[in-house]
Amino acid sequence: MHGFANPARFLRIARWLTPLLLGLGLLLAGGALAWGLTQVPPDRLMGDTVRILFIHVPAAWLGMAGWTTIAVASLVELVWRHPLAGIAARAAAVPGCVFTAICLATGSIWARPTWGDWWVWDGRLTSFLVLLFLYFGYIALAGAAQKDAIEGSGAGSGGGSRITAIFGLVGAINIPIINRSVVWWNSLHQPPSITAGKSAIDPEFLVPLLIAALGFSLLFGGVVLARMRTLLAEIQTEARLRRKALA
Repeated sequence: MHGFANPARFLRIARWLTPLLLGLGLLLAGGALAWGLTQVPPDRLMGDTVRILFIHVPAAWLGMAGWTTIAVASLVELVWRHPLAGIAARAAAVPGCVFTAICLATGSIWARPTWGDWWVWDGRLTSFLVLLFLYFGYIALAGAAQKDAIEGSGAGSGGGSRITAIFGLVGAINIPIINRSVVWWNSLHQPPSITAGKSAIDPEFLVPLLIAALGFSLLFGGVVLARMRTLLAEIQTEARLRRKALA
């Protein structure tokens, strides 16, 4: 694993892997959405509104997966000091935040005809809203740490990045709360439809849903790699400018 933490080696792999993930992701997600929106029959209870499932569920999974990526990368940064770990965490924050916002927006649209209201302070909804605010806080902390690093302060090169990584780890406490909220509390939100080894979703809905989830996951991976390449380019450019200024 340490070999892949070498920035030059990572860039060689990411250069061809990024467009591959983005292309396959667009193909699978687009095909699954077209399938789900035009070929799947209406639900007997929710009618055509059930079709938002094919965006809402993958967005929920990837909102949580984004913070899980931040937490794992933060742990690696703090314990093993991998040079790309902090960059990976920062790169996952924005797409994770976007998917979290999409999940909340589509959930609200789905709730209106289903529950009769746009929003309720349900355990699942509230914990997911907390996740969105955690993303905002992480992005702000990471941006401040990067700004300090560019300006050459000690906090940005050590303390600021460590604080950001610790925040990423602490925020991960919310992920199991989101996952188990519909089990722990009396919730308007339906219980888990997919669990280990079984599913309560009809195969007509499940197959395009899983394909959509795979497609959006590939898109997420491609965006993260693209952002990592951008962040590395910014760091390398800043380093060159510093060397020129000192020459």
